Amino acid sequence: CVSRRLYCEAEQDPKRRSCQTVLAEALDIVVRSFAPILPHLAEEVFQYLPYKKDSEGVFRSGWIKASSGWKKPGTEEAIEGACAIRDSFLGSISGKNALEYEVVIVIEPGLLFELMEVLQAEESSSVSQLNEIMMASQTTLLSEFPKETPTDANIIKGTFLINLEGGDIREESAYEVIVLPTAKAKCPRCRRYTAQSSSTPCPRCMNVLAGKGSG
Repeated sequence: CVSRRLYCEAEQDPKRRSCQTVLAEALDIVVRSFAPILPHLAEEVFQYLPYKKDSEGVFRSGWIKASSGWKKPGTEEAIEGACAIRDSFLGSISGKNALEYEVVIVIEPGLLFELMEVLQAEESSSVSQLNEIMMASQTTLLSEFPKETPTDANIIKGTFLINLEGGDIREESAYEVIVLPTAKAKCPRCRRYTAQSSSTPCPRCMNVLAGKGSG
């Protein structure tokens, strides 16, 4: 989530910096959007922007100029698919802390699996974009059901309809989510259940504290 990227990652970590970039772009667009109807508020916000501006005032900066670089094919669908899977997961643990669980997402090879790989290149991760969306302590992405699964595991099944290129590419994909209570301890720094002991930071936080980035 945003708060973990900003407060837990190393100061110059790309994940933290990219989060700041998105927040700055979003604020810039919002301020320009309401400037015509709330000019004084927009100008005050503009003057307090904590980064270098191209002009002295919001009304001298021109209208919204969103870069086409923000629109990447497949990104929106990948996020929507991940959110649909997350909703299945969260619905199965209603009222409980998602960080106390690990999730295994099983998707047969196809478009949905490829979209999820955009969000998580490695098989298992506690710091990937996919895991951030899932809000779990760790997410594992598999293309086939694991041979060994604990008998007490909670398994949720669902489908997601992918709609790309304005409807020219449509594919309904099935997925399964295996929900497992995490066996690790809560990290005293990032609060994720990824530490070996509740008295010591997790490996990622140890790297950040040692000045080695996010690891």
